[in-house]
Amino acid sequence: MIEFTGLTKTYGDTVVLGPLSGSIPKGGFTSLIGPNGAGKSTLLTLIGRLAEPTAGRVTVDGLDVHRARTRDVARVLSVLRQENHFTARVTVRELVAFGRFPHSRGRPTAADQAHIDDALDFLDLGDLRHRFLDQLSGGQRQRAYVAMVIAQDTDYVLLDEPLNNLDLKHSVRMMSQLRRATDELGKTVVMVVHDINFAAAYSDRILALRDGRVAAAGTVAEMMRAEVLSEVYDTPVRVHDVDGRRTAVYYA
Repeated sequence: MIEFTGLTKTYGDTVVLGPLSGSIPKGGFTSLIGPNGAGKSTLLTLIGRLAEPTAGRVTVDGLDVHRARTRDVARVLSVLRQENHFTARVTVRELVAFGRFPHSRGRPTAADQAHIDDALDFLDLGDLRHRFLDQLSGGQRQRAYVAMVIAQDTDYVLLDEPLNNLDLKHSVRMMSQLRRATDELGKTVVMVVHDINFAAAYSDRILALRDGRVAAAGTVAEMMRAEVLSEVYDTPVRVHDVDGRRTAVYYA
């Protein structure tokens, strides 16, 4: 379980997050939604130890994320941030291999190689494994970064807007693969996503933030209600059942 207590992040006199207290259960798929500037990415980066909180505490299965050794944290959770840039010219396989560093320390074993190959296959990147990143489309690169996170083989996978640069077809494929990661690999996926309907179609739980605070949280059925979403986004949202799924409609 991910637990956060009194979690706060400030920049100067500006509070961008918190104080927040709550938890994300182990297992399944949790989506973080909310308007721009709500604190979704900030919460994810604090949980993933990519930034230091101004106050508060985060634990993952009892491990204090900001006090534990980096190596210990990297064996429990993996993080894909919103912007990823590699200045070195690396192939897809070399990139995915970076995910094994917390385990291999730069000396990959046969088991590490197997994890790399499994992650490439899982994201349908086998045919691209020897291509350089700068030879890929934006969507292909995004899949390669997700494969790197999967190769790290952690119980918790944190993803900040992994649908960036993906068209509709590849967004659906990515969400399906992440759903498989929870169902077939036993991962706990926590993802920042802007598309409410993607969150509803593939998640088990939704946590909504607004103005740096938790506005609402619950199962998809509890969250996909017009009054809840309209409050979170401060704009009219209607919810309809389409083919047995709750679907949000939001336009003037």
